[in-house]
Amino acid sequence: MPIYAYKCESCGAAKDVLQKISDQPLTDCPACGKPTFRKQVTAAGFQLKGNGWYATDFRGSSSGTAGAAAAATGAAAATTAASSEAAAAPAAGHGCASDCSCG
Repeated sequence: MPIYAYKCESCGAAKDVLQKISDQPLTDCPACGKPTFRKQVTAAGFQLKGNGWYATDFRGSSSGTAGAAAAATGAAAATTAASSEAAAAPAAGHGCASDCSCG
């Protein structure tokens, strides 16, 4: 049987209730007695398991490979940029002439 969360709109009292799906929703607040006890919308407390329902099913080869390829491309671009900057700057204390190949 599912557990439903209820909250009173008058006094703010909250309670979790174990009920059958076919049971009528509660309306009377157990704390103040007013008919303002309402069922709350909550997140599901379970995951569907089985063929085609695993949480990892959406991490297929196309999205996983694309994410890994994007990360590798970004890392390669950063390495290339760092190498270009290092090659463009003359070595410190080298005393390069105008015909030197490092600058």
